[in-house]
Amino acid sequence: MNEVKQRVLLVATVYTHLANFHKPTIKLLQDKGFEVHAAANDNEGRKDEIEEMGVVCHTILFSRSPLNMNNILAMKGLSVLFKTNIYKVIHVHTPIAAFIVRMISSFYKQGPVLYTAHGFHFHKNAPLINWLIYYPAEKIAKRWTDGLIVVNDEDFTMAKKMGYVPNKTLFLTHGVGVNLNLHKQNDESIGNIREELAIPQEDFVLVCVAEFTKNKNHRFLLQAWQRLLQVSTDCHLILAGSGKFYSRMKTYTLQKKINNVHFLGFRHDVQEILKHSDAITLVSKREGLPKSIMEGMVLGLPAIVTNIRGSKDLITHEENGFVVNLGHVDDLTHFMKLLIDNKQIRSKMGQYSIGKIKTYSTTNVIKELENIYQRFRVIR
Repeated sequence: MNEVKQRVLLVATVYTHLANFHKPTIKLLQDKGFEVHAAANDNEGRKDEIEEMGVVCHTILFSRSPLNMNNILAMKGLSVLFKTNIYKVIHVHTPIAAFIVRMISSFYKQGPVLYTAHGFHFHKNAPLINWLIYYPAEKIAKRWTDGLIVVNDEDFTMAKKMGYVPNKTLFLTHGVGVNLNLHKQNDESIGNIREELAIPQEDFVLVCVAEFTKNKNHRFLLQAWQRLLQVSTDCHLILAGSGKFYSRMKTYTLQKKINNVHFLGFRHDVQEILKHSDAITLVSKREGLPKSIMEGMVLGLPAIVTNIRGSKDLITHEENGFVVNLGHVDDLTHFMKLLIDNKQIRSKMGQYSIGKIKTYSTTNVIKELENIYQRFRVIR
């Protein structure tokens, strides 16, 4: 007679988040003998990737917007889920889903509820509306949270001010982890991005991997790139990603006649693109701990990032890249120019990154998560 497996539940607003960041967590829990369940909205796709891992998937109609009425339907769906399943642990991600799940699960007999905050929406550079909505919500949800996991120093400090206790109810980890063997992996079926885009081998390539949203701040990047082209021409900007503002930024680039910008859309071969690039950038207004920058560090790429939490946890100014203040277009242009003109600086910064990124490895992050699960007696 087959032994009935204990169940665990992973939750995010959308399945793309789970597919992008949490497959190693799923594998850890499956290796420990659990039947893994997942709950998210499948409106952005990639639910099939999670199902192919043997995960029992539930479609819950979460919305990214806290005021969307679909979240009422999500509450009803969760109530049905918790009536019919008992979970050894519920591990939630993304703020809207995390709040709703923590609230609804409190009405049912379930295991401990853990929340990984991949960057609080209330932070030093956040608009007032974020503080008015997300900060009070997180204060309320604290009563339903057995453990809070954060991924950067600023959020760790904020969580302590909210009353979480380090190593009891509060834990700082190295993000979602990154594969340190990216440089050893080579998919021969994927072509060289320089050949695909007809970029000469000697030209400088700067890449930005980011969803096209207001937060990712592509307009700031393009403004600096336009100025750069006045003094440098043998350089190319690759923008990989899709999103709400993709067409808008493409039109902006055409209207402003900004040359040498390549819009790739969503790509599955990001790591191969990085291998044929000279530097990476991310100029977001908010980050938790950006995975694209971590992947660039593994491959020895210098980075230019904005002076925000998460990004500045990874990049030390003038050590493994440059940190620029939001809105400082001239500074961003200047740092791009420095990297273009000095291959020795690029090499030195890249080597620093390769050393620094080791503690952010997927192996290390999974070990950190395993220790947290042990603390809450989810696993032995």
